[in-house]
Amino acid sequence: MIPITKPEIVSTEIIKPSCTTTADHPTIHSLSFFDQICSRIYVPLIFFYPKQKQSTYHLSSDDNAQKSTLLKKSLSAALSGYYPLAGRIRDDVTIDCNDLGVEFLETKIKCDLSEILKNPDDETIKLMFPDDLQYKDPILSSLIIVHVTFFDCRGIAVAICISHKILDMSAACYFIDEWADIARNPGEKKCPEFKIASFYPPIDLPVMEIYKPEKVKCISRRLVFKASKIAKLRAIVAKEVPNPTRVEVVTALVYKCAISAARASSGSLKSTAMHKAANLRARVIPPFPESSSGNLCGTFPVSTEEDSEIGLVWLARKIKKEKTEYCNSCGREMSAEEFCSFILEASTGLRSCHGIDQDVYLCSSLCRFPVYKVDFGWGKPAWVTTASCGVKNVITLMDTREGDGIEVLVTLEEKGMAALEHDVELLAFADINPSALPEIYKLNVLKHNPFSRL
Repeated sequence: MIPITKPEIVSTEIIKPSCTTTADHPTIHSLSFFDQICSRIYVPLIFFYPKQKQSTYHLSSDDNAQKSTLLKKSLSAALSGYYPLAGRIRDDVTIDCNDLGVEFLETKIKCDLSEILKNPDDETIKLMFPDDLQYKDPILSSLIIVHVTFFDCRGIAVAICISHKILDMSAACYFIDEWADIARNPGEKKCPEFKIASFYPPIDLPVMEIYKPEKVKCISRRLVFKASKIAKLRAIVAKEVPNPTRVEVVTALVYKCAISAARASSGSLKSTAMHKAANLRARVIPPFPESSSGNLCGTFPVSTEEDSEIGLVWLARKIKKEKTEYCNSCGREMSAEEFCSFILEASTGLRSCHGIDQDVYLCSSLCRFPVYKVDFGWGKPAWVTTASCGVKNVITLMDTREGDGIEVLVTLEEKGMAALEHDVELLAFADINPSALPEIYKLNVLKHNPFSRL
């Protein structure tokens, strides 16, 4: 494969809300307890769009300037409703809603989009994020940074980094989808809800020693589980575990194989704890709509004992059990203070100083989030992914474009990854970094298919 060169910067600017009168909204946005306990790191998503033969929304498929203008104008309009996103962090519990805007970067790259999708190399994907800020915690000048890359073939990539301090992944996906809706329907006005803080205000947090993973060389790999392989995996687990979900069985297999890889590469039989993220909007009392902006997620641990033999079915059962107990607890009648204490207690192992006697993993799932519906006016994306975080023992799940398969981005220590890539059980169900080109393009079945000229 010919190395992809770094994109050339075309322009940088600040996009402000189209309505910038602070009288239209509060000047200070109060963060919730859930925002308070989140870090300020940028969480990344990137959407790849091929050149379209025709546009349903009267856009020229060859006009990059027109696409750029549309993205900027619609983002400006979206920020008018999502006004805290155009502000700046004051402290851990407030945002200054000063309408200073968000960063918008445009670049061009000398290659075709098909070259990226045929071999979606992690280092190449990173080139299309702004200044390598994904998962970083800088002194924030902007809560959102957008990086648009134009390809020689007239394809386009839209990379978006959003501070976790203001939105969790559920809220981020909702915002991006609404931004795209405004691009297609310019007169549309979005009115998101900012009510989480009124139910769960900030608290005086206990002093905790924050877990900081040791700095080691890490490798990330993309694993793709096709629908047919997931069905076989579920059938194996379902013999002993009732109604296992796609996410549960794939998570169980990847977690099991990651533990085996770590043990094989280190010779150590440490205990482990995987902290699995959960969207709590529909699980709390009262429930919150998906349009609720901000953070409303928690984590529950799935632990294994030192020296223990770990089977796939056993681990899938434990994941389901821990998730069910955690979600049932979230649905109990509790005061806000009791609920916040419960959330903190459940995440203690993630926040405290583990890692010496225990291997800590973090797992999050973006499955069922509508990322493949994001259409700015030139069709739905050919591929959506995230970026690797550079920290060991992180597992992220996303739906495939068809919606029935699952892609997993897993990051492990270098030696552990070498063992994982040769795990016979994993390779029976997953493909390692296959092409991300849509099947219909690869088969070239339809001569005039929009993917036939990426």
